[in-house]
Amino acid sequence: MPAARESLLDAASTALARRPWSAVRMVDVAAEAKVSRQTLYNEFGSKDGLARALVRREADGYLAGVDQALAGHCDPRDRLTATAEWTTASARGNALVRALLTGCWNEHLPAPALAPVRSGSAVPAQCRAEGPLPSPTDLVNLVRDRAVAVLAGPGAPRGDTADLARSCELVLRLALSCVIAPPADRGVVDLVRDALDRQPVVP
Repeated sequence: MPAARESLLDAASTALARRPWSAVRMVDVAAEAKVSRQTLYNEFGSKDGLARALVRREADGYLAGVDQALAGHCDPRDRLTATAEWTTASARGNALVRALLTGCWNEHLPAPALAPVRSGSAVPAQCRAEGPLPSPTDLVNLVRDRAVAVLAGPGAPRGDTADLARSCELVLRLALSCVIAPPADRGVVDLVRDALDRQPVVP
């Protein structure tokens, strides 16, 4: 039931914006999504299953935005700058994305274990949600590798991309520093541009 599943995840996200996860009730999520409580449990198994699916969806949405940022420009520096902007904007606008990127979970949020769990769900999307969730290091590596693949082009030997990978990681870590401590006068764009001007390895 993909449509019901998305409606339930939307309802859970809305509920989380209004109250701490500990106060979110499954019955309210089902009612908000206009489905039965049984449908909710069929899709997610439990409140923990719902939390994992919600966190997985936010991680996937963040990475999809990274792919769009990397594809949206021709100039490599513009691509990396757009990725940094997307990272800071996503973390600013979405508490779950911020927690995923920084590892800073609080009592307001669900905090599912990053390790995989086994619930025996027969729902394919839930089986994926029950797999390992990305840590901040995992996300840095995923974004870095996506950027390198786009900027270096297909078939580039891995040894030839080591400097490029360092530059891509530098940009992402600079963006993450702006998430933790937003710059007072200069935005992430200026900081990234300054950093890239000192990185001659960017194509």
